[in-house]
Amino acid sequence: MDIIIDISIFAKNILLTMYTELYEQTGSDIIRQLGKRFSDYRKRMGLTQKDVAKKSGMSIFTISSFENGSSTGVTLASFIKLLRSIDSLDEIEKLLPELPESPRALFMKQQKGK
Repeated sequence: MDIIIDISIFAKNILLTMYTELYEQTGSDIIRQLGKRFSDYRKRMGLTQKDVAKKSGMSIFTISSFENGSSTGVTLASFIKLLRSIDSLDEIEKLLPELPESPRALFMKQQKGK
């Protein structure tokens, strides 16, 4: 039993550290990490920057700049094009998932139905 409690506390500490570290990063730092991650995804899918440029309608220079972190001003519209080009547009849902209906709204609906 003690081991389970210790693991639970350890897991909570890791999650808290990850959360804190993320919020300590600048927007540019996060975009650089996304660019690196995008590059990893693209390569794993066997796509070149030229392939992505054709699919997204973006220039190879823009894609390269995003991937190597020299450009941190990528727009959301451009990011969506890039996700679409590597068939990962469905991942956009993870950025801001749809919120469930609030308990208050559910209660109000129930009250109207009575």
